[in-house]
Amino acid sequence: MVKSIDKIHNTAYCAVVASRNTAYYAAIMVGSELRMFGSNLKRLRSERRITQEKLAELADLNIRTLQKIEAGQTNILITTAYRLHKALGCDWDDMMVFIETD
Repeated sequence: MVKSIDKIHNTAYCAVVASRNTAYYAAIMVGSELRMFGSNLKRLRSERRITQEKLAELADLNIRTLQKIEAGQTNILITTAYRLHKALGCDWDDMMVFIETD
């Protein structure tokens, strides 16, 4: 059950989702935001010369999940974004850039 939704970007939202007795924070991104987040993640990983396998291990993710995130094919919990942020040792601003460049 979604408890609340707050706008955190033009079309990106943060939702508090309650499941039984636990509340989860989910970053809800759509279309282009998912692709840009995935591109940002891939760029940051490549700049640090980290393989997908290593980043998945550092962030405690399944390799296929990381591949889907980088491809912009899946939405993620904010806790997953936080684990990726910690594993990469990057600034939030670098991960959350949603400006399309040509």
